Amino acid sequence: MHDGATPSVFENAQKLRDHMTETEQKIWEFLKMKPMGYKFRRQHPLAGYVLDFYCHRLRLSLEIDGGYHIQKEQKEKDVERTIYLENMGISEIRFTNEQVLNDYETIIEIINSKLFAGTPFLHPTRLFAKRNA
Repeated sequence: MHDGATPSVFENAQKLRDHMTETEQKIWEFLKMKPMGYKFRRQHPLAGYVLDFYCHRLRLSLEIDGGYHIQKEQKEKDVERTIYLENMGISEIRFTNEQVLNDYETIIEIINSKLFAGTPFLHPTRLFAKRNA
């Protein structure tokens, strides 16, 4: 679940939990209600990374990028991290602070659509088969 995260990564995750940004707090207010029954962890340590929000069941990482993510060096690190997550079978959705602040409803719709896509659909004929069994 943590893929060899070191104690220093866990310490960093705790610090980040204690000092969430305004945009992280907004998204956390939604995610902590366990939308569609999915539990998210905030500031989840994984290998050498800290995922802003992570749903283990869906293998989904949600990232809220601040202004420093536009810097070339950080962009390169973000690409490396995304490749690592993909190799681990983890999907990643990235949003900017501006997107969360200026278009919150759309961000929630995007998250909900991803959660809905991960929710198994029970076909009505299976429901009737169970009742008649």
